[in-house]
Amino acid sequence: MNTASEIHLSSVQDPWSWTADTMRVAIAGSGGLAWWIAHYLFTETYHSFIILSRAPKPHLSARGWQVVVVDYSNGPDLEFNLAGVNVVISTISGASQLALIDAAFRVGVHRFAPAEFEGRPSLRPAQDALDRGRRGALERLHQYQPLGMQYCVFVCGIFYERFAPGGMIASNIGRGSGISGEGDYVLNTRRMKAQVPHEADGRPATVCITSAQDVGRFVAASVGMPQWPSELRMCGERINLSNLVRVAEVMRGRPFERADHNLESLDSSLRLAQVSQDMQGQLRIIALIASTEGRYDFTDVNLNAMVDFTPTRFRDWLRTAWSGHLTPI
Repeated sequence: MNTASEIHLSSVQDPWSWTADTMRVAIAGSGGLAWWIAHYLFTETYHSFIILSRAPKPHLSARGWQVVVVDYSNGPDLEFNLAGVNVVISTISGASQLALIDAAFRVGVHRFAPAEFEGRPSLRPAQDALDRGRRGALERLHQYQPLGMQYCVFVCGIFYERFAPGGMIASNIGRGSGISGEGDYVLNTRRMKAQVPHEADGRPATVCITSAQDVGRFVAASVGMPQWPSELRMCGERINLSNLVRVAEVMRGRPFERADHNLESLDSSLRLAQVSQDMQGQLRIIALIASTEGRYDFTDVNLNAMVDFTPTRFRDWLRTAWSGHLTPI
């Protein structure tokens, strides 16, 4: 029998009937990614779910979804609301996520998906300015796994929404990251400017990118798997960042003002940002450095073949996202 980390794609004949049992799912957080996960659990599965939120969310309740207001600093409250839950999918970070992990373990939750949804954790450095508590969450989950609580990291690369009008924050994603605004990563479509990081061999850095909508659909489809591997990796498109900029240039109908960077120039820019105490500038540069290091690139996708839909192409998504937002040139 395959172990959880050795599931082969060819062994899955009908990905929509992995289990006859319906799961009860708790989605922690109420932002844009949580919305898409809830939407696809509601429309494409028979699993029931609740949404854990720090405050009432009338727009979610209006859809008939159960929103449970929780206090992440109140362990007994969390345990009460997680009673009977089989799967927790987290889109929150920091101390709140650690409290959620502890409460989930105490009440016997079977599976936990931490708030990762980016590159592979194994590619991150030990001291990561972009961490936001993710390393600590994985360490806690690793402690609980031998005691019965499975966990899985969903790897999707960079969200398309980084390149949306208003950036990720316009979709209520990555609010606490410090680099969720329009133009904060690689591409400023509105101003027609781009920062293109290059790898050590001189080639433009390559990344995997996926829309939040498709990530939500992938995650919802994965809830009923008989076992979760340690990672489920999905990708809407694998693209080098020069070509990504080219997609936006074609859409806008003219070349962008490009700044090409190698690791040496990025390190120099980072030192200047540190001297000037420009924290947001530092985070932007660190994200570009991470791209040159391949942290958002992977080729061993293991989830796309398990679902019966094709992710949206970036060029199609970009045109739709920017429709009506740009003044004709």
